[in-house]
Amino acid sequence: MSDRLKGKVAIVTGAGSRGPGLGNGKAACILFAREGARVLCADQVLERAEETVGLIRGEGGEAVAFAADMTRVAECAAMVAEAAKRWGGLDILHNNVGIESRKDLLDTQEDEWDRVMAVDLKSMFLATRAAVPEMVKRGGGSVICVSSIAGMRGHGRTAYATAKAGVIGFVRSCAVQLGPNAIRVNAIAPGAVWTPMVESLGPDARERRRRANALGTEGTAWDIGWGAVYLASDEARWVTGQTLVIDAGLTITTREGSLGAAR
Repeated sequence: MSDRLKGKVAIVTGAGSRGPGLGNGKAACILFAREGARVLCADQVLERAEETVGLIRGEGGEAVAFAADMTRVAECAAMVAEAAKRWGGLDILHNNVGIESRKDLLDTQEDEWDRVMAVDLKSMFLATRAAVPEMVKRGGGSVICVSSIAGMRGHGRTAYATAKAGVIGFVRSCAVQLGPNAIRVNAIAPGAVWTPMVESLGPDARERRRRANALGTEGTAWDIGWGAVYLASDEARWVTGQTLVIDAGLTITTREGSLGAAR
């Protein structure tokens, strides 16, 4: 690798995978470490984070697992404190934690709405707020928040799409506020990437998702991870407040199928 993140300290939330395979957070952790970063792999389930750490250490990288619920103020603060104590500061925060709700407006209950908002949006607010003071001490940093193309186009998954649209607004607001501190804040909007989170959709949905984009190919967590590496690196030193869409052209096409939903 090219040591694009050499000497950097990174936190990745949602660092494990919910089942066999590679989630976006796990891929980002591995790529960050390959590029020279020391990575705190945070997940609500410690065993998932430890699995990611094992893969990184197996390649000679430096990483530690940390269990935290990103919807809780104290746990976000403890996560940042652990990274700063262990490695002397913090340069990169990759807000990747998220859950999905596939329900339309009339089928979404209040408790499900609140849960999706807490995990997919509030978590990014809490983790970012905790991380910023350490980045200020370092003279700058990079915050990356995972949104979705569902937050950019009309889509039926009401709570999920709303939360992901909120992430984009959050990123823009923070970018303006934190720019004077040399802290860049950007979002990634993945398209129909196949990860363990959507494994339950089945093979037919998988084929519809593949056909829906302009390239006619399926994305993986590596595709999203490389986008995160770019935004975390000095190559993106003049990029802030932006949403990097990684979707094989899904948002520019009207081909059959979209995100696994039957037409």
